[in-house]
Amino acid sequence: MPTQPATSGRILIVDDDERQRNALVAMLSDRDFETQVAADGQEALERLTTFNADVIVSDLVMPRMDGFELLRHLNERGDHTPAIALTGFGSMEKALSAVHDLKAFWYLEKPVEARAFRILLDRAIRHKRALQRTDELTLDLTLRGVLGDLVGTSPAMQEVFSVIRQVAPTSASVLICGESGTGKELVARAIHKFSSRGSGPFVAINAAALPESLIESELFGHEKGAFTGAMERRAGCFEQAHGGTLFLDEIGEMPPSTQPKLLRALEDLRVRRLGGKSEIPVDVRVLAATSHSAGTQLREELYYRLSVFQISLPPLRDRREDIPLIAEVMIRILNKKHGTRVTGLGPEVLDLFDTYDWPGNARELRNVIERATIVAGTGPVRLSHLPSSNLSTRPRSNAPPTLGDKDSLVFQPGQRLSKLDEAYIKLTLEHVHGNRRRAASILGISLRTLQNRLTAFRNEAKAATPD
Repeated sequence: MPTQPATSGRILIVDDDERQRNALVAMLSDRDFETQVAADGQEALERLTTFNADVIVSDLVMPRMDGFELLRHLNERGDHTPAIALTGFGSMEKALSAVHDLKAFWYLEKPVEARAFRILLDRAIRHKRALQRTDELTLDLTLRGVLGDLVGTSPAMQEVFSVIRQVAPTSASVLICGESGTGKELVARAIHKFSSRGSGPFVAINAAALPESLIESELFGHEKGAFTGAMERRAGCFEQAHGGTLFLDEIGEMPPSTQPKLLRALEDLRVRRLGGKSEIPVDVRVLAATSHSAGTQLREELYYRLSVFQISLPPLRDRREDIPLIAEVMIRILNKKHGTRVTGLGPEVLDLFDTYDWPGNARELRNVIERATIVAGTGPVRLSHLPSSNLSTRPRSNAPPTLGDKDSLVFQPGQRLSKLDEAYIKLTLEHVHGNRRRAASILGISLRTLQNRLTAFRNEAKAATPD
């Protein structure tokens, strides 16, 4: 079998036994390794401030700061330097704990065999170099306008990419704000992907899509018989996301009665299933998103707990220069999905896309491109391949209707405020063709508030109607 050439690199050896440290250094004397030593975890952390190690070789049992604590410190600060754990005879359980729980690269039993030591170092260094190449490729792609499933070279999107790269390796909560269709879940998935939890589960829940009576069960789970219809025990989203990331979409729609319970779960990292008698510890990073003004729909303490970092996604109309690149990526994906051979957008289509305001943002753009890709089949997308309703005749902004427009109501002094409120809400709904979510965004209220007001209007109308 051909062997790979020996690698060079920087090795930090951490052991409280001076003879063991010297013996390990001697094993590497005939190799092109630069080595430094430390007597415990604390000294190792001090060395790492000036010594950029490719591999850390650490005993697990040491005074002052042991190997387990050293690995925890490295994980917390996002240092992914491969670590080889040294363990004494009969301590296999500790070694496996370091590998699986603290993400050590691998372990070696004492006394260390020189050949196995050198082979493992070579593999660890190659692993480190592969990670570096991946990071460089990721950075290169972001400079070209791609990060995960997000696309954009505009200054606004490059700023979003920068924040994602900064916050992803941490455990901080992030509140993602933006209009519907701007890609808030894609941002959450990118943060998850580039974090240390990337291999763990990603669980998403939409607070606006769940009835108020079920949202606590979805979040925290329930025991059998906890309520009518609870036929068996069920783990909630917090438990399902253990070791990974929980994404709470449209967090502003969460009922006020549930928000304090969510806050406690975030602070304690423990949940109690409905009908349960004990709390369950969970290891979860929580990301949240809202399409409303940040903080207006949340309890103040929950808002501050969720928005350690805040990312605001620009609407597509504010980054039109990204549309050609987004379309190119979408067409590439859609060609694979539908077996088509579309080459891109024709110049007249690009001109039209550049003048349209895209009230549905990237989601609407994908919808239009997917249909056009299927209709075109091959070659460029032409105007004739677009939906029959011309895009230029559709709403061009989220601006609310103005009084005095055709078919609008004329408000006169002396009318009751509630009647003016009702008339303006109905006028806004007509303006957006009955799209309640978009109407709520224009009016600056939550979807739940809009629905409650419409219900109140109907009840008032029934009460005013004689039997």
